[in-house]
Amino acid sequence: MSNIKEIAIIGAGASGLFVAASLRNNDFILIDSNPKIGAKIAISGGGKCNITNGFVDASHYVGDSDFIAPILDGFGSKALLKWLQERGLHPVVKKEHQYFCPNSAKEIVELLGASLSPQNLRLNTLVGQVSVEKGLFVIATNRGVIKAKKLVVACGGLSYATIGASGIGYAIAQDFGHSVAKTSPALVGFTLQKEQFFFKELSGVSTPVVITVEGRAFGGSLLFAHKGISGPAVLNASLYWQKGTMSIDFLNGFKLSQHRNANKLISTLLPLPKRLTKAFLVQFDLIDKPIKELKRNELEVLEQLSAYTFAPAGNFGYSKAEVTRGGVSTHEIDNKSMRSLLVDNLYFVGEVLDVTGQLGGYNFQWAFSSAYQCAKDLNAN
Repeated sequence: MSNIKEIAIIGAGASGLFVAASLRNNDFILIDSNPKIGAKIAISGGGKCNITNGFVDASHYVGDSDFIAPILDGFGSKALLKWLQERGLHPVVKKEHQYFCPNSAKEIVELLGASLSPQNLRLNTLVGQVSVEKGLFVIATNRGVIKAKKLVVACGGLSYATIGASGIGYAIAQDFGHSVAKTSPALVGFTLQKEQFFFKELSGVSTPVVITVEGRAFGGSLLFAHKGISGPAVLNASLYWQKGTMSIDFLNGFKLSQHRNANKLISTLLPLPKRLTKAFLVQFDLIDKPIKELKRNELEVLEQLSAYTFAPAGNFGYSKAEVTRGGVSTHEIDNKSMRSLLVDNLYFVGEVLDVTGQLGGYNFQWAFSSAYQCAKDLNAN
């Protein structure tokens, strides 16, 4: 084999592995800093990997919907599920239309890596810088130089530095003249202002809520943690929150006004864990008594729980974030091929792009959909 590869792929995560698994030309090299492929896939979804969602469209993503929609249409959840099933993996539905590996995330990692040979892999390899010389991409690594005619940047974002996440994809993009939208942790828990420090005393308590942020409402559980609040509703809200306040309906649609004459105690009637109700009563300076004994002003105070104003101090950071918001500008990428519009034979796929999905399998679907478009173009040229 030639020392010059036809294709180099930086990143052996979901998008990079899918590109590699879809190539007809075996003259490629897959580069990753980890000792094994699919490190982030293996720990996702509690080790089960939420592969996709039954309802995938551009409305579930932050980014340019005109760029995103055709890519999802070209290879959506149905096409992905068919692709997996044809290769022996049959995802199971859980949590309202979310598809997971039946037993372990290792199943999809093994499937994606099934066609890889040792000659295709360069693991434990850190990419330092990429340049172009005489029409070839020159990739400087800690294990020597790799040259390739075509380059696919599939190295994800800044989340999970413990498994090799870094900003190298953004650095490569900027070195080649691409714009990179400001990055921030996403699908991540919130830290607290002083007014909500009492939340810390509730660590381990979980309750269903509806959080409204930037005109979007997210239902799901809220989990109180030592550092602040987390849980599915919070993680989705974090994707849209930039600064300022959001509204949390702790009563989850329960109408207190309809129970004005109830004999039940506040702590018994409210659809909340008792520890949480009692903590709010302390904060509101209310006594736990029958609902019918509440004065109008006391009832109004309690009704704040239907639209509790919350302003996060910040978030838990990249070490706890499931994904990175922001990334390589999609205005400089061709969505039919994932090719750079600035540099010949340069491709960007997956999380490194300025496209971020909600919780529920949307980010893995994006990784696979964008990788499909890229592989289709590589196979055609």
